[in-house]
Amino acid sequence: MPAPSSASPADGLRFAFGTLTVLPAGLTRWDRAAARAGMLCAPVVGLVVGVVAAGAALVLLLLGAGPLLAAVASVAVPAALTRGLHLDGLADTADGLGSGKPAEDALRIMKQSDVGPFGVLTLVLVLLAQVAALAQAYGDSWARGALAAVVSAVAARLALTLAARPGVPPARPEGLGAAVAGVVPVRGAAVAVLLVTGVLAGAGAALGAPDALRAGLAVLVAAGAAELLLRHCVRRFGGVTGDVFGGLAETAATTALVVMSLG
Repeated sequence: MPAPSSASPADGLRFAFGTLTVLPAGLTRWDRAAARAGMLCAPVVGLVVGVVAAGAALVLLLLGAGPLLAAVASVAVPAALTRGLHLDGLADTADGLGSGKPAEDALRIMKQSDVGPFGVLTLVLVLLAQVAALAQAYGDSWARGALAAVVSAVAARLALTLAARPGVPPARPEGLGAAVAGVVPVRGAAVAVLLVTGVLAGAGAALGAPDALRAGLAVLVAAGAAELLLRHCVRRFGGVTGDVFGGLAETAATTALVVMSLG
C-alpha cells in the first residue's frame, strides 16, 4: 500500500479516469496525493478519449459517411465519455463571466441548473467551430482528421494539468476545483507540456513535417488560450471551480482544432 503522502501511477490513472470520464476506473482514493497523480495523468485520459473519438469517425468513413458526419462523431464521443460535463462547465463559466456580477453572485449563477444566454451562445459557437475544423481535417484525409481529434482531446486535458498548479486557488471550499487546486508541481506541469508537445508532434511527423509542426503548435497555442481564460476566471471568481476546469478543457480543445485546420 502506498504511503498517505504518495500515490502510485495506478492511483493516478484511477483518479483521472474516475473524475474526468464515465469509464469504470475503480476510484478508491480521493486525497491530495491521488489528485496530484491524477491530474498529471490527465493527458493520458485525453489520449484514450481522442483515440475513441477518431475511431468512431473512421468507422463512419469506412461505411461511406462524409467528413461532416465523421466530424460530428468526433465531437459527440468526448461529450458522451464525460457526460457533457466539460461542455456544461463551459456554458456555466460563460454565464458567470457574462453576468458582470461580483464573484459571489457569479458563482451562484454558475451553480444554477439552467443555462443562460451567454452559455447557449458559447456552446453553439464552440461546437460549430469544433465540427467545422474536424470536417475540414477529415476532408483532407482520414489520418489528418484522426490526428486532429487526438491532439484536441489531449490538449484539453493538458489544460487541466496546468490549471492544477500551485498559485491557482479554488473559488469554493468544496468540489473538484478545491480537490485538485494546487496539487501539480510546477516542474511536473512543465514536463507534461514538453512530453505532450513532443509526442503529438512526433505523431504528426508520420504525415509530414508540416503536420508535425502544426500538432506541436496546436498544443502550445491551446495551452496559452486556456491560460488566458484561467487568469481571467481567477480574477473574476477568486479561483477555479469544476465548471472553470470544464471551460478550460473545451477552450483548449477548440483552439487546438482551429490551429490544426490552418495552413
